[in-house]
Amino acid sequence: MIPVVAYARVSSREQEREGYSIPAQRKLLAEYARSRGFQIDREFIDIESAKNPGRKHFTEMLQELSHSTPYRVVLVEKTDRLYRNRTDALAFESLIEKRGVEIHLVKEGRVIGKDSRSQDKFMHDIHVAVAKHYLENLKEEVKKGMREKAAQGIYPGRAPFGYRNNSLARSIDIDEKRRPIVKLIFELYATGNHSLSTLRAAILQEAGIRISRGYLEKMLKNCFYVGQFIWRGEEYRGTHEPIISPQQFQRVQEAFAEHHKPKYRKHNFAFAGLLRCAHDGCIVTTELQKGRYVYYRCSHGRGKCPLPYMREEQLSEHLGDLLKGIYVPETVARTIVDSLNTDLQQSEKQREDKVAEFQQRLAAVRTRMDKLYEDKLDGKIDDEFWTRKQAEYREQERSLESSVAALSTPVTRENVLTVQRVFELANKAHFLYLTRNPAERGQLLRSVLLNCATDGESLSPTYRKPFDLIFNRSKTEDWSGREDLNFRPPGPEPDSRAC
Repeated sequence: MIPVVAYARVSSREQEREGYSIPAQRKLLAEYARSRGFQIDREFIDIESAKNPGRKHFTEMLQELSHSTPYRVVLVEKTDRLYRNRTDALAFESLIEKRGVEIHLVKEGRVIGKDSRSQDKFMHDIHVAVAKHYLENLKEEVKKGMREKAAQGIYPGRAPFGYRNNSLARSIDIDEKRRPIVKLIFELYATGNHSLSTLRAAILQEAGIRISRGYLEKMLKNCFYVGQFIWRGEEYRGTHEPIISPQQFQRVQEAFAEHHKPKYRKHNFAFAGLLRCAHDGCIVTTELQKGRYVYYRCSHGRGKCPLPYMREEQLSEHLGDLLKGIYVPETVARTIVDSLNTDLQQSEKQREDKVAEFQQRLAAVRTRMDKLYEDKLDGKIDDEFWTRKQAEYREQERSLESSVAALSTPVTRENVLTVQRVFELANKAHFLYLTRNPAERGQLLRSVLLNCATDGESLSPTYRKPFDLIFNRSKTEDWSGREDLNFRPPGPEPDSRAC
């Protein structure tokens, strides 16, 4: 029999206690191993989130697979049990290429190895992206709660200098020792006679407190001191007591305006900030000549540079060619979206089953509590026994209620819709680019590219996720060749000469 390793994971001790997930995973992997002629020699089990790299037993497994051991096969329930971050996924990709390791994703019915089909590898990349998206969605749920707190006028964060968080009352109170210092800071800067550096020195001399220039600027621009606050880009009326009057705050902002007069750019250039010089890594800046011709050149931040001047019209054509590399055939895209829809339906069914299970167990616990109380009234049990058992049942009830609440939100199609929109953009990106004006072309490129290096003749793009995955698969696999879909804008074809 072939020796293999198995990996199982849950995110928390609560999941381990309530969901029975680890035993279920081990049983599933053991049955799979028997059916495939495998012998599980090593098991690695983690009880922690896979959001960030660094899990203890996952790292041990990587080290085991990296050394000269007989293990070449890893059994795991599904992708998100193995990893939910790109770093861990890349670590396994390296093992697959260098050591010939295979990952058997039992529930997904997929084997990822060196000789796996391109579509299976691409699907696996998508599942990694979706798993990461799941964690990001959890973050959003936490942020919703914080927004609700903000809507009630309570700042959902750490109180700034001059205030303190009251954990008992769940409010923010004035720090009476620091209130005079806050008033002094605003009064001195409102005179217009201080820069941030001289203000810092004055506060050190007057109050004996060192405050950095950056934090002083943050304080002076913080509307929290007049009874308001900004949370996630929105302004709220706070329930906390103001320290500074609105008139004083306005005088301070006027003093800032005098010290830092804004600079305005006369022209908006389509590809500004998108390019870097391949020779020295400097930003490629823009230059307007004769009031109408736009040129791109190295900013010369590290001295003279051989990068030539590039006309915007020529550069625009060659940047558009980069969008040809992120094409995905429609049949492949549809297969991937359909697979994710199936996974979504399975996840929703699993959620509903788990909620039903928890609710059934919760009803059983409450029935026991009622029966226990009746036994106490009938004198069948003494007070000590009733108190102890009641406490146990209460703890079980709270734990089950928490589990039901955590699973109360249905699985949404947001991740599938996001993937679908990505493929729609990938299939039509180049056509859309050719039909847009320069400013719109720049916006489209920024949605696909992080940046792009140029030596004046060629372009080396860095694609945003997940377009980097699409580009790599398109470049190396059989379906890279795109069909002629006659997506042609009016006019001549763009020149393909290098810029």
